[in-house]
Amino acid sequence: MKTHKTQKTTVRKFFHRTLVLLLLMLSIHTALAAERVYKIDTKGMHAFVVFKVKHLGFSWLEGHINRFDGGFVFDKQNPANNQVQVTLDMRSLDTRHAERDKHLKSGDFFDVEKFPQASFVSTGWQDLGKGKAKLKGTLTLRGIEKAVELDVTHLGGGKDPWGGFREGFEATGQLKLSDFNMKKAAMLGPASEDVRIWVSLEGVWQPQK
Repeated sequence: MKTHKTQKTTVRKFFHRTLVLLLLMLSIHTALAAERVYKIDTKGMHAFVVFKVKHLGFSWLEGHINRFDGGFVFDKQNPANNQVQVTLDMRSLDTRHAERDKHLKSGDFFDVEKFPQASFVSTGWQDLGKGKAKLKGTLTLRGIEKAVELDVTHLGGGKDPWGGFREGFEATGQLKLSDFNMKKAAMLGPASEDVRIWVSLEGVWQPQK
């Protein structure tokens, strides 16, 4: 027959195990809730991809990729879980000059008839603190894969007026035209070798069912 002291010990162990189990379940739920999948809001024009390159070293030429799609995973508690995937329609390249756009889309440069899409898939995320990070990934352009690194800034996040939840980021980096076998890149002059890119993405949380 159990003594009163033994019963108290058993009850105490039961409550201790129950508390540990509840804390474990809570931590698992929090971890799952922290990692969220977001779809890039391209319909609302709250995202853009911009590039600029020097023209003969005398001025800047700026362009946009008007159509793209993708999403990202954002985990505030474990930033190493963050991921990004974007697909770009290179046929939507736009520098606000029809003849120049036609040339840039030709086989001399982006060859959009043969390679209509470009893509970026992240391979690593280094959190630098204070909303800053280094994003590593693979850019596929003209069928050529190259490793790229982008400087990322978390712009903010929170509930939107329509009952959803959003997060926003911007990223900057540089590419080299010579890395992607563009036949007439040299005609733009040595100063045009480096292309600067600026990406701004606003994503809408997609609750998992």
